[in-house]
Amino acid sequence: MKRREFSLSTASAVAASALTLPMAPAALAQARQFKEGKDYKRLDKPVAPEAPAGKVDVIEFFWYSCPHCNAFEPTLDAWVKTAPKDLAIRRVPVAFNASFVPQQKLYYALEGMGKLDDVHVKVFRAIHVEKQKLAKDDEIFAWIGKQGLDVAKFKEVYNSFSVSNQVRRASQLQDAYGVEGVPSMGVAGKYYTDGTMAGSMQTVLQVVESLAATARKG
Repeated sequence: MKRREFSLSTASAVAASALTLPMAPAALAQARQFKEGKDYKRLDKPVAPEAPAGKVDVIEFFWYSCPHCNAFEPTLDAWVKTAPKDLAIRRVPVAFNASFVPQQKLYYALEGMGKLDDVHVKVFRAIHVEKQKLAKDDEIFAWIGKQGLDVAKFKEVYNSFSVSNQVRRASQLQDAYGVEGVPSMGVAGKYYTDGTMAGSMQTVLQVVESLAATARKG
């Protein structure tokens, strides 16, 4: 979803492309020559990677309320399980305006409580399938209670200094990579790609693997 155009028609088209195109094997991704300026862009100012030594930093930028982030999530999750082991893959929730911040805090609070693996997909389902509103603090707290989590503990983490710092860092990364839409991906602190550039989110994953191979070579 684009920063300035929250277009459901565009979202549906990208989501459809993400779900209908078959995943190409890594060998095919490496065989295809992806072009800078077309399939991906190189950052003018590199971002310091946060991956451990020997790992390639890979980021998915997303927003829980984005329809095609929801559509892409199963594909991304499957890819994460089969991606090269030296990829340090993480998600970063974006905020194109202040109304996005509660969902950023939701993500990092779940992570801080060790509940992200259990609840992350449920957030997407609640918003896009069950049509629940999870855009404001009170809506999020009420929903968290229905998931059997300790609401008081969640509020404590949600409003913590640690989560505030993570939200601030997420916004810094979003700006550093020049994120204009989601879902999109950053690689090795040097490269950025999205479905508009690559043609589909399936191709984005191929571009990511190709860029990771380049980063691996130094």
